Amino acid sequence: MDPILIAVLVLAGMALIGGLLYVGLRDNDDHDPLQERLAQYGERELPESLEEIELSIGFKDRILVPLIRSVASITTRMTPQKQLAQTRRKLELAGSTSDPGTFYLTRIGMTLVFGVAGAMLGFMVMEETMLMGLAYTGGGAVLGFMFPMISLNSKIRKRQESIVKALPDALDLLVICVEAGLGFDMAMGKVYEKWDNELALAFGRVLREIQLGKLRREALKDMADRMDVPDVNAFTAAIIQADQLGVSMSKILRVQSDQMRTKRRQRAQEKAQQAPVKMMIPMVLLIFPSIWIVLLGPALLTIMDVGVF
Repeated sequence: MDPILIAVLVLAGMALIGGLLYVGLRDNDDHDPLQERLAQYGERELPESLEEIELSIGFKDRILVPLIRSVASITTRMTPQKQLAQTRRKLELAGSTSDPGTFYLTRIGMTLVFGVAGAMLGFMVMEETMLMGLAYTGGGAVLGFMFPMISLNSKIRKRQESIVKALPDALDLLVICVEAGLGFDMAMGKVYEKWDNELALAFGRVLREIQLGKLRREALKDMADRMDVPDVNAFTAAIIQADQLGVSMSKILRVQSDQMRTKRRQRAQEKAQQAPVKMMIPMVLLIFPSIWIVLLGPALLTIMDVGVF
């Protein structure tokens, strides 16, 4: 068979696998499926049969999602429980709603896609030897297997950074609300209403858990565990201690707010002190050689014309 035809077929298969994984595994935060279904049935009469209800569901929810979940359950049974617990913890820290089985299925799919891409690059494009082609294939497979975990760690880091940045302003708003006469739960509700970030969403989840019957200290402790941010751990520990000892909540929040703003100012000063050192690398590798070429280039050409070299 023609190598070009083989390459086209392999690329088509990779695109199909990648498209199915993307459509089936992506988090669709733009709309609420439950609200859409309720609105759909609220605008028309009751369905006549179960077949009509089933056909009204989209192709993704009817076929792709159950198929991927069934395959993900198989990968879950084949994965050690310790790795599943670690992956579940990382997904929780990243704020993802996916389960470990789906994540491992994504890693398997990415391994296959990148492995095939490496094989095509080694054998068809570069036309390397068998050993080098296998090296390209293995390198692509390893890269595909590690890429989802690298992306997950990046999401965790970005989420924690956003929480650290939003915490001082959130504490200021909590202080204003509590000193104005609101309770701590209602003050968290104001933060949840006013802002749309990871910290506000975490406060909203705490409020829902309290409404369902969980104790405030347990809900706050679980929130701190889901974030794993030292500043949030200190804040929740102070709130829980104040709640148990009966200390004024406004004073505790005021102290916490001052401490968080001091820490943010210290982090900004630390980054400012690190800036000259970080700027040295691009200056030495990029800016200085360009300056040397501009300044010494004409003199070097003149010397070459004279015939010194």
